[in-house]
Amino acid sequence: MSTTATADAGAVRPRIRWGLPAYIVLVAAAIAFAVIAPKTGYILNISLQATTYAIAVLGLTVVLGLCGQINLAQAAFFGLGAYAVGLGQTDYGVNFWVCLLVGTGIAAMFGAILGASTLRLGGHYLAMVTISFQQIVTLVLINWIPVTKGPDGVRAIPRPVLFTDGSAYLALCIGVLGLLGYLVWRLRDTRLGRAMRAVRDNELAAGVAGIDVYRTKVTAFALSAMLGGIGGGLFAGGFAYVSPDQFSFAESVVFLTMVLLGGVASPIGAAIGTGLLIVLPEWLRFLKAIPGLYLAIYGAAVILIVLFMPDGIWGFVRSRLDRFKRPSAVVAVPPLQLAGGGTGAETVLEARDLSKHFGGLKAVDEVDIAVRRGGVHALIGPNGSGKTTTLNVLSGLYKATSGGIILNGRDITTLPPHARTAAGMGRTFQNIRLFRSMTALENVTVGAERPGGPVSGDAAAVVERARAALAFVGLEHRADEVVAGFSYGHQRAIEIARALASDPVLLLLDEPGAGLNSSEKVELRDLLKRISARGLTIMIIDHDMTLVTEVAHHITVLNFGRRIADGTPADVLAHPDVIAAYLGTAPDAAA
Repeated sequence: MSTTATADAGAVRPRIRWGLPAYIVLVAAAIAFAVIAPKTGYILNISLQATTYAIAVLGLTVVLGLCGQINLAQAAFFGLGAYAVGLGQTDYGVNFWVCLLVGTGIAAMFGAILGASTLRLGGHYLAMVTISFQQIVTLVLINWIPVTKGPDGVRAIPRPVLFTDGSAYLALCIGVLGLLGYLVWRLRDTRLGRAMRAVRDNELAAGVAGIDVYRTKVTAFALSAMLGGIGGGLFAGGFAYVSPDQFSFAESVVFLTMVLLGGVASPIGAAIGTGLLIVLPEWLRFLKAIPGLYLAIYGAAVILIVLFMPDGIWGFVRSRLDRFKRPSAVVAVPPLQLAGGGTGAETVLEARDLSKHFGGLKAVDEVDIAVRRGGVHALIGPNGSGKTTTLNVLSGLYKATSGGIILNGRDITTLPPHARTAAGMGRTFQNIRLFRSMTALENVTVGAERPGGPVSGDAAAVVERARAALAFVGLEHRADEVVAGFSYGHQRAIEIARALASDPVLLLLDEPGAGLNSSEKVELRDLLKRISARGLTIMIIDHDMTLVTEVAHHITVLNFGRRIADGTPADVLAHPDVIAAYLGTAPDAAA
């Protein structure tokens, strides 16, 4: 972990932009092919199915690839969009585009409702709920005969004016797919996209970095459902007929398989996976004369791709293309500006009668803590004394059983973690919590984007501040490297840089020295001193008493959840109760 800040902090390595022109050319060529090339009805149908399915699969790229949430109900949202276009035109005579808009809105609404009511679950529980929703929608489509026409489905669905010809309609669908694919591609590097990826990688870290985890998940689910609705609406116009069996749970599994095969994190992967699963069966059609052989080859191909390309086909190709990226020019990075803890009362953090009980266990028992502005306040104690629990209550990961917390003059006792971050609290963890699929710069950028921060809302200033924070810890020259490849000490430095980028009034450090070797601890000590010299208030937990005594101006000691000493390092470390707590003997014997 290097903490040496240099004037020209290193090389800037922005993403190579050659992909956008190639993407535009590819979409334009596909549209031209749809309009000009002669096609049989069979080829046209296969192309329409692949294109409309790919739009729905883009939704899974958002909710699963970016946000990491399982959705096994995409066929239900696909069906809602399809039935809105079909019924709206045939039964009510509404314009195609209005029906498509209404269907998209209905799908997004149900996606948001489903997400808001279930996303506090997660994992296999979330998967079970989405499966149940899928089954409910299928049953409604089958049995609500007066409205949905039941198993017979909806027939004679017209296409919009100017696109009644099959080739023209296919060109429209390809154009919509190209536009939506580009938007999903750009979403990844927006503030919302980074928030989704942060939630996918580590929800706890995302929350203390200022991200509203719950809202981010609901937004991802609604966007996924919306894309499913658009795909379904275009599907209905393309085939002029819809029925419940086209939107069953089996189709949701097909959608999921498509995104996994192509590459879950990329819209290009979504298109590749969709095309593969639709075209591959047609390529193997000649084998259907031999019973079982067709399915065996089809299944084996899918299994081989999953086993040997865990990131999907596009993920495999992209990893090879990344080898040809060229380094970019060196750009000077301005020094990191810290607010120095802000202005206001002499005490930046005050906890009064703070308690946290787990049943009959009083992990924190009526603790009073006052952290003075501009200094380093250490919270120490033996293992199990309640230190980390106290930090978790202060940062909002645990809800206090009783007591109050005042930060910079504001009562934050009932605020969730992201709101406390917005109020000016930064935090690191004992077990490093980084967004491991993201680069160092992207990790720190998430911190710089905190609501109410010094550069919030200015994209260029956010990136500049993130680079300055990396330069402050000596790692700006590795800004575009994925953090999973960093050493343990450098990962610790990046976590601290992420917290500094948010410009907090109080920085909470939970055992930052844990796992570091002796040289890394010396560098950590120097880094903490440089941070403190900028006037930023730090509250630190650590078992390394050498580190604590070298950096701390004030120490609070906990034992069995209660405060047993509070004062200057010299007074506290000579306190008989502190000696007894650490040595496990009576004060006289310890002396």
